[in-house]
Amino acid sequence: MLLYYITDRESLAGTEAQQCSALLSRIADAASGGVDYIQLREKNLSPRELERLARNAVRAVRLSSTTTKLLINGRADVALAVGADGVHLPSGELAASELRALWTRCKGGQPLIGVSAHLNADILEAETQGADFAVLAPIFEKVQTSTPGVGLDALRTACRGLQQSDNAEAVARFPVLALGGVTLSNAWACAEAGAAGVAGIRLFQQGNVFETVKRLREL
Repeated sequence: MLLYYITDRESLAGTEAQQCSALLSRIADAASGGVDYIQLREKNLSPRELERLARNAVRAVRLSSTTTKLLINGRADVALAVGADGVHLPSGELAASELRALWTRCKGGQPLIGVSAHLNADILEAETQGADFAVLAPIFEKVQTSTPGVGLDALRTACRGLQQSDNAEAVARFPVLALGGVTLSNAWACAEAGAAGVAGIRLFQQGNVFETVKRLREL
């Protein structure tokens, strides 16, 4: 099961400096604990602030793990500048194929590319464009915003590669991660539905991340 930690420093206590420090500590713990991917998702920072935080995040991951990959949300320029492993693309933005071509031209090698998805069509497009995985969200209802989840049936359909329609059109058959209201209690249901892994903010940013990873690995 792939484990994907998405960061949110603003949910941490303290001043801006304290939040960033706490976030870097959490990133180091998550990498040390065995999380596969970490997405630095700090949208409201200036480019300079984001680059500084991202550079420190890369350092924290490299010192803590030889396997954890760090992705920068939506900013290929920052990812390239700081030596991150790849980029997570929000839905409706740069195509994975365009990002891969840009990365190869600027740096060489192959980036890790994740893509946000809300529909089966998004998953199919992500695979067609050469992404490495898609994150389907939200699976469960988001209580804070009363946003309804797509549900386990939709996740199961996406993972099985069949769209629920009269034509039963084929959709992507590549890694789909479940995001949105995922907890230790319901992660097993996501895995049972066929998800290649689970993603979350609070799932990994609250509590003991080492224990969280251990319990998820036991599913």
